[in-house]
Amino acid sequence: MENAKSPFFYFRRRLFQNKPAILGLAVILLSMLVTVLGYHIMPDDSPNANEGAVQIQKKTPGFQVKVLTFNKNIEVPQVGFFEKLLFGQEKDKVFMPIDTFWFEGSQIHYIQYGKLQRKDDIALVHAVRNVFVGDSKKLPQSHGTNFVATSHSITYLDLNEQIQTVSIQELKEDFLQHHVKTVTYWLGTDKVGRDMLSRLLFGTRISLSIGFISVLISLLVGVSLGAVAGFFGGFYDRFIMWLMTVVWSIPSIMLVIAISLALQNKGIWVSFVAVGLTTWVEVARVVRGQMLSLKEKTYIEAAKALGLGNLRIIWRHILPNLTGPIIVIATSNFANAILVEAGLSFLGLGVQPPMPSWGMMINEGFHSIGTRDSWHLIVLPSACICLMVLAFNLLGNGLRDAYDPQAKVKV
Repeated sequence: MENAKSPFFYFRRRLFQNKPAILGLAVILLSMLVTVLGYHIMPDDSPNANEGAVQIQKKTPGFQVKVLTFNKNIEVPQVGFFEKLLFGQEKDKVFMPIDTFWFEGSQIHYIQYGKLQRKDDIALVHAVRNVFVGDSKKLPQSHGTNFVATSHSITYLDLNEQIQTVSIQELKEDFLQHHVKTVTYWLGTDKVGRDMLSRLLFGTRISLSIGFISVLISLLVGVSLGAVAGFFGGFYDRFIMWLMTVVWSIPSIMLVIAISLALQNKGIWVSFVAVGLTTWVEVARVVRGQMLSLKEKTYIEAAKALGLGNLRIIWRHILPNLTGPIIVIATSNFANAILVEAGLSFLGLGVQPPMPSWGMMINEGFHSIGTRDSWHLIVLPSACICLMVLAFNLLGNGLRDAYDPQAKVKV
Protein backbone atom coordinates (compact mmCIF):
# COMPACT_ATOMS: atom_id res chain seq x y z
CA MET A 1 0.00 0.00 0.00
CA GLU A 2 1.41 3.36 -1.06
CA ASN A 3 2.00 5.85 1.73
CA ALA A 4 -0.10 9.00 1.57
CA LYS A 5 1.90 12.11 0.77
CA SER A 6 1.29 15.59 2.13
CA PRO A 7 0.16 18.50 -0.06
CA PHE A 8 3.54 20.10 0.55
CA PHE A 9 5.22 17.10 -1.10
CA TYR A 10 3.29 17.69 -4.32
CA PHE A 11 3.85 21.45 -4.10
CA ARG A 12 7.60 20.97 -3.77
CA ARG A 13 7.70 18.38 -6.57
CA ARG A 14 5.74 20.62 -8.95
CA LEU A 15 7.97 23.61 -8.13
CA PHE A 16 11.26 21.75 -8.66
CA GLN A 17 10.01 20.34 -11.95
CA ASN A 18 9.59 23.91 -13.20
CA LYS A 19 13.08 24.73 -14.49
CA PRO A 20 12.43 28.45 -15.24
CA ALA A 21 11.15 28.92 -11.67
CA ILE A 22 14.25 27.23 -10.23
CA LEU A 23 16.44 29.42 -12.44
CA GLY A 24 14.66 32.49 -11.09
CA LEU A 25 15.04 31.18 -7.53
CA ALA A 26 18.78 30.65 -8.10
CA VAL A 27 19.20 34.26 -9.30
CA ILE A 28 17.26 35.55 -6.28
CA LEU A 29 19.30 33.46 -3.83
CA LEU A 30 22.54 34.66 -5.43
CA SER A 31 21.32 38.26 -5.16
CA MET A 32 20.44 37.72 -1.52
CA LEU A 33 23.96 36.39 -0.90
CA VAL A 34 25.39 39.52 -2.52
CA THR A 35 23.07 41.63 -0.34
CA VAL A 36 24.16 39.90 2.86
CA LEU A 37 27.90 39.87 2.19
CA GLY A 38 27.82 43.44 0.88
CA TYR A 39 31.09 45.29 1.29
CA HIS A 40 33.08 42.10 1.93
CA ILE A 41 32.80 41.06 -1.74
CA MET A 42 32.87 44.51 -3.36
CA PRO A 43 36.14 45.61 -4.99
CA ASP A 44 35.52 49.09 -3.55
CA ASP A 45 34.55 48.60 0.10
CA SER A 46 34.44 52.32 0.94
CA PRO A 47 31.06 53.63 2.24
CA ASN A 48 28.56 53.68 -0.66
CA ALA A 49 31.34 52.45 -3.02
CA ASN A 50 32.16 56.11 -3.54
CA GLU A 51 35.92 56.04 -4.21
CA GLY A 52 36.75 57.37 -7.65
CA ALA A 53 39.00 59.60 -9.71
CA VAL A 54 37.89 61.88 -12.55
CA GLN A 55 40.99 60.93 -14.55
CA ILE A 56 39.41 57.52 -15.28
CA GLN A 57 35.79 58.54 -15.76
CA LYS A 58 33.53 56.57 -18.14
CA LYS A 59 36.01 53.79 -18.85
CA THR A 60 34.58 50.69 -20.54
CA PRO A 61 34.54 47.19 -18.98
CA GLY A 62 37.94 45.53 -18.59
CA PHE A 63 39.83 48.82 -18.22
CA GLN A 64 43.19 48.56 -16.43
CA VAL A 65 45.27 51.35 -14.92
CA LYS A 66 48.32 51.69 -12.69
CA VAL A 67 47.49 53.35 -9.38
CA LEU A 68 49.56 54.96 -6.63
CA THR A 69 48.17 55.18 -3.10
CA PHE A 70 49.22 57.81 -0.57
CA ASN A 71 48.58 57.89 3.17
CA LYS A 72 46.02 60.43 4.43
CA ASN A 73 48.12 61.56 7.41
CA ILE A 74 45.18 60.84 9.72
CA GLU A 75 44.30 57.88 11.88
CA VAL A 76 41.46 55.95 10.23
CA PRO A 77 39.73 53.58 12.68
CA GLN A 78 39.42 49.98 11.53
CA VAL A 79 35.89 48.66 11.92
CA GLY A 80 34.79 45.14 12.83
CA PHE A 81 33.37 42.46 10.55
CA PHE A 82 29.68 43.29 11.05
CA GLU A 83 30.13 47.06 10.95
CA LYS A 84 32.02 46.75 7.67
CA LEU A 85 29.31 44.39 6.43
CA LEU A 86 26.70 47.13 6.88
CA PHE A 87 28.55 50.41 6.41
CA GLY A 88 31.87 49.66 4.71
CA GLN A 89 35.39 50.73 5.67
CA GLU A 90 36.69 54.25 5.24
CA LYS A 91 39.87 54.26 3.18
CA ASP A 92 43.10 55.16 4.97
CA LYS A 93 44.73 56.07 1.65
CA VAL A 94 43.96 58.21 -1.38
CA PHE A 95 44.66 56.81 -4.82
CA MET A 96 45.96 58.41 -7.99
CA PRO A 97 45.74 56.83 -11.47
CA ILE A 98 49.06 57.38 -13.28
CA ASP A 99 50.93 56.64 -16.49
CA THR A 100 54.36 56.42 -14.89
CA PHE A 101 56.37 57.45 -11.81
CA TRP A 102 59.98 57.74 -10.65
CA PHE A 103 62.02 58.62 -7.57
CA GLU A 104 64.22 61.69 -7.20
CA GLY A 105 65.91 61.77 -3.83
CA SER A 106 63.18 61.87 -1.18
CA GLN A 107 60.45 62.80 -3.69
CA ILE A 108 58.10 60.73 -5.85
CA HIS A 109 57.37 62.23 -9.26
CA TYR A 110 54.49 60.93 -11.34
CA ILE A 111 52.45 61.72 -14.44
CA GLN A 112 48.70 61.50 -13.92
CA TYR A 113 46.64 59.30 -16.20
CA GLY A 114 44.74 61.12 -18.94
CA LYS A 115 45.14 63.36 -21.91
CA LEU A 116 46.57 66.28 -19.93
CA GLN A 117 49.58 64.22 -18.76
CA ARG A 118 49.85 66.46 -15.71
CA LYS A 119 53.11 66.07 -13.79
CA ASP A 120 53.04 66.15 -9.99
CA ASP A 121 55.12 65.07 -7.01
CA ILE A 122 54.83 64.17 -3.34
CA ALA A 123 57.30 63.65 -0.53
CA LEU A 124 58.11 59.95 -0.14
CA VAL A 125 57.56 60.08 3.61
CA HIS A 126 54.09 61.59 3.14
CA ALA A 127 53.14 58.80 0.75
CA VAL A 128 54.27 55.94 3.01
CA ARG A 129 54.04 57.22 6.60
CA ASN A 130 51.46 59.21 8.54
CA VAL A 131 53.16 62.53 9.30
CA PHE A 132 51.95 64.91 12.00
CA VAL A 133 49.93 67.80 10.58
CA GLY A 134 50.11 71.10 12.47
CA ASP A 135 52.55 73.41 14.16
CA SER A 136 55.32 71.75 16.15
CA LYS A 137 58.61 72.91 17.63
CA LYS A 138 60.18 69.45 17.85
CA LEU A 139 61.69 69.72 14.36
CA PRO A 140 62.35 73.45 13.94
CA GLN A 141 64.64 72.80 10.94
CA SER A 142 61.69 71.30 9.02
CA HIS A 143 60.20 74.78 8.39
CA GLY A 144 56.64 73.60 9.02
CA THR A 145 56.76 70.37 6.97
CA ASN A 146 57.44 68.25 10.10
CA PHE A 147 60.09 66.16 8.32
CA VAL A 148 63.73 66.63 7.41
CA ALA A 149 65.39 64.67 4.58
CA THR A 150 69.07 63.90 4.11
CA SER A 151 70.70 61.96 1.31
CA HIS A 152 70.07 58.59 3.01
CA SER A 153 67.34 59.04 5.64
CA ILE A 154 64.30 61.04 6.68
CA THR A 155 63.43 62.25 10.17
CA TYR A 156 59.76 63.04 10.70
CA LEU A 157 57.06 63.51 13.35
CA ASP A 158 54.46 60.74 13.51
CA LEU A 159 50.79 61.31 14.37
CA ASN A 160 51.66 61.28 18.09
CA GLU A 161 54.26 64.02 17.46
CA GLN A 162 57.09 61.62 18.21
CA ILE A 163 60.37 61.87 16.27
CA GLN A 164 61.00 58.92 13.95
CA THR A 165 63.89 58.21 11.60
CA VAL A 166 63.75 55.89 8.59
CA SER A 167 66.05 55.28 5.64
CA ILE A 168 65.00 56.41 2.18
CA GLN A 169 65.71 52.94 0.82
CA GLU A 170 63.31 51.40 3.32
CA LEU A 171 60.62 53.91 2.36
CA LYS A 172 61.12 53.12 -1.34
CA GLU A 173 60.80 49.39 -0.74
CA ASP A 174 57.67 49.94 1.35
CA PHE A 175 56.18 52.17 -1.34
CA LEU A 176 56.88 49.73 -4.18
CA GLN A 177 55.46 46.82 -2.19
CA HIS A 178 52.29 48.37 -0.74
CA HIS A 179 51.50 51.57 -2.64
CA VAL A 180 51.82 50.63 -6.32
CA LYS A 181 49.25 48.36 -7.94
CA THR A 182 47.40 47.70 -11.17
CA VAL A 183 43.62 47.92 -10.85
CA THR A 184 41.20 46.22 -13.24
CA TYR A 185 37.69 47.67 -13.53
CA TRP A 186 35.83 44.62 -14.78
CA LEU A 187 32.62 46.53 -15.54
CA GLY A 188 34.25 49.90 -16.18
CA THR A 189 33.81 53.19 -14.31
CA ASP A 190 31.03 55.77 -14.07
CA LYS A 191 31.10 59.46 -14.92
CA VAL A 192 33.24 60.35 -11.88
CA GLY A 193 35.57 57.35 -12.09
CA ARG A 194 33.92 55.04 -9.53
CA ASP A 195 33.93 51.26 -9.92
CA MET A 196 30.74 50.16 -11.71
CA LEU A 197 30.92 46.57 -10.41
CA SER A 198 30.96 47.71 -6.77
CA ARG A 199 28.10 50.14 -7.30
CA LEU A 200 25.98 47.56 -9.14
CA LEU A 201 26.54 45.08 -6.30
CA PHE A 202 25.52 47.75 -3.78
CA GLY A 203 22.48 48.53 -5.92
CA THR A 204 21.40 44.91 -5.46
CA ARG A 205 21.24 45.53 -1.71
CA ILE A 206 19.17 48.68 -2.23
CA SER A 207 16.68 47.05 -4.60
CA LEU A 208 16.17 43.92 -2.51
CA SER A 209 15.92 45.91 0.73
CA ILE A 210 13.29 48.26 -0.66
CA GLY A 211 11.47 45.33 -2.25
CA PHE A 212 11.45 43.36 1.00
CA ILE A 213 10.30 46.20 3.25
CA SER A 214 7.71 47.47 0.79
CA VAL A 215 6.28 43.97 0.33
CA LEU A 216 5.99 43.63 4.12
CA ILE A 217 4.11 46.94 4.25
CA SER A 218 1.84 45.94 1.37
CA LEU A 219 1.12 42.57 3.01
CA LEU A 220 0.32 44.19 6.35
CA VAL A 221 -2.07 46.71 4.80
CA GLY A 222 -3.49 44.48 2.07
CA VAL A 223 -4.12 41.39 4.18
CA SER A 224 -5.73 43.45 6.96
CA LEU A 225 -8.09 45.42 4.68
CA GLY A 226 -8.83 42.45 2.43
CA ALA A 227 -9.68 40.23 5.41
CA VAL A 228 -11.99 42.86 6.93
CA ALA A 229 -13.75 43.48 3.60
CA GLY A 230 -14.22 39.82 2.78
CA PHE A 231 -15.18 38.53 6.23
CA PHE A 232 -17.48 41.28 7.48
CA GLY A 233 -18.91 42.52 4.17
CA GLY A 234 -21.54 45.27 4.19
CA PHE A 235 -20.34 48.82 4.76
CA TYR A 236 -16.74 47.71 5.38
CA ASP A 237 -16.65 45.84 2.09
CA ARG A 238 -18.16 48.73 0.11
CA PHE A 239 -15.82 51.31 1.66
CA ILE A 240 -12.65 49.24 1.20
CA MET A 241 -13.63 48.35 -2.38
CA TRP A 242 -14.17 52.06 -3.08
CA LEU A 243 -10.73 52.83 -1.60
CA MET A 244 -9.13 50.07 -3.68
CA THR A 245 -10.77 51.41 -6.84
CA VAL A 246 -9.51 54.94 -6.15
CA VAL A 247 -5.95 53.80 -5.45
CA TRP A 248 -5.96 51.47 -8.45
CA SER A 249 -7.09 54.26 -10.77
CA ILE A 250 -3.91 56.26 -10.06
CA PRO A 251 -0.70 55.19 -11.87
CA SER A 252 1.70 53.70 -9.35
CA ILE A 253 4.61 56.01 -10.10
CA MET A 254 2.36 59.08 -9.80
CA LEU A 255 1.01 57.86 -6.46
CA VAL A 256 4.54 57.23 -5.21
CA ILE A 257 5.56 60.75 -6.24
CA ALA A 258 2.53 62.18 -4.44
CA ILE A 259 3.35 60.25 -1.26
CA SER A 260 6.99 61.36 -1.43
CA LEU A 261 5.95 64.99 -1.80
CA ALA A 262 3.40 64.64 1.00
CA LEU A 263 6.10 63.29 3.34
CA GLN A 264 8.26 66.31 2.44
CA ASN A 265 11.31 64.12 2.21
CA LYS A 266 13.42 62.05 -0.16
CA GLY A 267 15.60 59.03 0.43
CA ILE A 268 15.55 55.33 1.06
CA TRP A 269 13.05 55.37 3.94
CA VAL A 270 10.53 57.34 1.91
CA SER A 271 10.97 54.76 -0.85
CA PHE A 272 10.13 51.98 1.61
CA VAL A 273 6.86 53.59 2.62
CA ALA A 274 5.84 55.00 -0.75
CA VAL A 275 6.35 51.77 -2.68
CA GLY A 276 4.64 49.71 0.04
CA LEU A 277 1.58 51.94 0.07
CA THR A 278 1.09 51.58 -3.68
CA THR A 279 1.23 47.76 -3.93
CA TRP A 280 -1.27 46.73 -1.25
CA VAL A 281 -4.31 46.82 -3.55
CA GLU A 282 -3.43 43.58 -5.35
CA VAL A 283 -2.94 41.83 -2.01
CA ALA A 284 -6.24 43.13 -0.63
CA ARG A 285 -8.13 42.09 -3.78
CA VAL A 286 -6.83 38.50 -3.64
CA VAL A 287 -7.40 38.16 0.12
CA ARG A 288 -10.92 39.57 -0.12
CA GLY A 289 -11.87 37.15 -2.90
CA GLN A 290 -10.52 34.14 -1.05
CA MET A 291 -12.10 35.30 2.20
CA LEU A 292 -15.56 35.51 0.59
CA SER A 293 -15.22 31.88 -0.46
CA LEU A 294 -13.63 30.43 2.67
CA LYS A 295 -15.96 32.07 5.20
CA GLU A 296 -18.84 29.96 3.81
CA LYS A 297 -17.01 26.69 4.47
CA THR A 298 -18.42 24.23 7.00
CA TYR A 299 -15.44 24.42 9.35
CA ILE A 300 -15.88 28.19 9.64
CA GLU A 301 -19.56 27.72 10.50
CA ALA A 302 -18.45 25.20 13.12
CA ALA A 303 -15.95 27.66 14.56
CA LYS A 304 -18.67 30.30 14.86
CA ALA A 305 -21.00 27.76 16.51
CA LEU A 306 -18.30 27.05 19.10
CA GLY A 307 -18.28 30.75 19.99
CA LEU A 308 -14.84 31.60 18.64
CA GLY A 309 -14.19 35.30 18.08
CA ASN A 310 -13.99 36.79 14.60
CA LEU A 311 -10.32 37.75 14.99
CA ARG A 312 -9.38 34.21 16.01
CA ILE A 313 -11.34 32.70 13.14
CA ILE A 314 -9.64 35.01 10.64
CA TRP A 315 -6.14 34.59 12.08
CA ARG A 316 -6.16 30.91 13.02
CA HIS A 317 -8.57 29.29 10.55
CA ILE A 318 -8.79 31.37 7.36
CA LEU A 319 -5.46 33.14 6.76
CA PRO A 320 -3.38 29.92 6.99
CA ASN A 321 -5.37 28.67 3.98
CA LEU A 322 -4.39 31.79 2.04
CA THR A 323 -0.64 31.23 2.34
CA GLY A 324 -0.25 30.08 -1.27
CA PRO A 325 -2.04 32.98 -3.00
CA ILE A 326 -0.37 35.49 -0.66
CA ILE A 327 3.13 34.15 -1.44
CA VAL A 328 2.41 34.29 -5.17
CA ILE A 329 1.13 37.89 -5.08
CA ALA A 330 4.01 38.93 -2.77
CA THR A 331 6.52 37.59 -5.30
CA SER A 332 4.82 39.57 -8.06
CA ASN A 333 4.79 42.70 -5.89
CA PHE A 334 8.51 42.26 -5.22
CA ALA A 335 9.24 42.62 -8.94
CA ASN A 336 6.89 45.60 -9.17
CA ALA A 337 8.58 47.25 -6.17
CA ILE A 338 11.99 46.97 -7.85
CA LEU A 339 10.64 48.68 -10.97
CA VAL A 340 8.91 51.45 -9.01
CA GLU A 341 12.01 52.09 -6.91
CA ALA A 342 14.13 52.32 -10.05
CA GLY A 343 11.66 54.83 -11.49
CA LEU A 344 11.72 56.88 -8.30
CA SER A 345 15.52 56.97 -8.22
CA PHE A 346 15.64 57.85 -11.91
CA LEU A 347 13.43 60.87 -11.19
CA GLY A 348 15.54 61.84 -8.17
CA LEU A 349 12.86 61.05 -5.57
CA GLY A 350 14.29 57.77 -4.30
CA VAL A 351 17.75 56.92 -3.02
CA GLN A 352 19.95 60.02 -2.86
CA PRO A 353 23.64 60.34 -3.90
CA PRO A 354 26.21 59.13 -3.15
CA MET A 355 24.30 55.93 -2.27
CA PRO A 356 24.09 53.94 -5.52
CA SER A 357 20.80 52.72 -6.93
CA TRP A 358 20.19 51.10 -10.30
CA GLY A 359 17.62 53.76 -11.23
CA MET A 360 19.95 56.58 -10.27
CA MET A 361 22.79 54.97 -12.24
CA ILE A 362 20.53 54.85 -15.31
CA ASN A 363 19.79 58.55 -14.78
CA GLU A 364 23.52 59.32 -14.70
CA GLY A 365 23.98 57.29 -17.87
CA PHE A 366 21.04 59.04 -19.51
CA HIS A 367 22.80 62.39 -19.13
CA SER A 368 25.88 60.90 -20.82
CA ILE A 369 24.04 59.71 -23.94
CA GLY A 370 25.88 60.81 -27.04
CA THR A 371 29.28 60.97 -25.37
CA ARG A 372 32.08 58.56 -26.09
CA ASP A 373 32.35 55.23 -24.20
CA SER A 374 29.16 55.73 -22.18
CA TRP A 375 27.04 52.79 -23.36
CA HIS A 376 27.77 50.70 -20.25
CA LEU A 377 26.43 53.42 -17.93
CA ILE A 378 22.88 52.59 -19.08
CA VAL A 379 23.16 49.00 -20.29
CA LEU A 380 24.61 47.46 -17.11
CA PRO A 381 22.12 48.81 -14.51
CA SER A 382 19.25 48.23 -16.95
CA ALA A 383 20.35 44.62 -17.38
CA CYS A 384 20.43 44.20 -13.58
CA ILE A 385 16.85 45.48 -13.26
CA CYS A 386 15.62 43.27 -16.09
CA LEU A 387 17.34 40.19 -14.68
CA MET A 388 15.97 40.73 -11.18
CA VAL A 389 12.40 41.43 -12.34
CA LEU A 390 12.52 38.42 -14.66
CA ALA A 391 13.75 36.20 -11.82
CA PHE A 392 10.88 37.20 -9.54
CA ASN A 393 8.32 36.79 -12.34
CA LEU A 394 9.63 33.31 -13.20
CA LEU A 395 9.51 32.31 -9.53
CA GLY A 396 6.04 33.81 -9.15
CA ASN A 397 4.73 31.84 -12.13
CA GLY A 398 6.32 28.69 -10.78
CA LEU A 399 4.76 29.18 -7.34
CA ARG A 400 1.36 29.80 -8.91
CA ASP A 401 1.59 26.57 -10.90
CA ALA A 402 2.93 24.63 -7.91
CA TYR A 403 -0.01 25.70 -5.73
CA ASP A 404 -2.48 24.59 -8.44
CA PRO A 405 -3.89 21.25 -7.23
CA GLN A 406 -4.97 20.40 -10.79
CA ALA A 407 -1.40 20.50 -12.08
CA LYS A 408 0.11 17.16 -12.97
CA VAL A 409 3.16 15.99 -11.08
CA LYS A 410 5.56 13.14 -11.78
CA VAL A 411 6.01 11.06 -8.67
